[in-house]
Amino acid sequence: VRVMESGGGSVQAGGSLRLSCAAEGFTFSGYEVTWHRRAPGKQREEVARFRSIGESTNYADSVKGRFTISRDNTKTTVYLQMNSLKPEDTAVYYCRAYYYGDSDGGLVENDYWGQGIQVTVAS
Repeated sequence: VRVMESGGGSVQAGGSLRLSCAAEGFTFSGYEVTWHRRAPGKQREEVARFRSIGESTNYADSVKGRFTISRDNTKTTVYLQMNSLKPEDTAVYYCRAYYYGDSDGGLVENDYWGQGIQVTVAS
């Protein structure tokens, strides 16, 4: 059971990339899925959040209006569409899937992090 990121790479400023977070061995049904990033010399930052309940989304101010988080209908992949990229978006991006709730009569807490994927935006 794990999550795997893909879709990173290098792009010129103003360009776009789409990151994918794939669930392996489970589905994202009921999970809260978030994208985080860590830039060199900076602390990790949460940039986008997708909640299964209501399929609501939230974004960091730094990416609002440029990034879009979404989930596919099979609930096995969450995407981060990144447009109008800036050099300051350069970072390692991580996907996290978190669940806390009922499962087979008991409470469970699942917390899965991907290994991260590099995004580099050249000026």
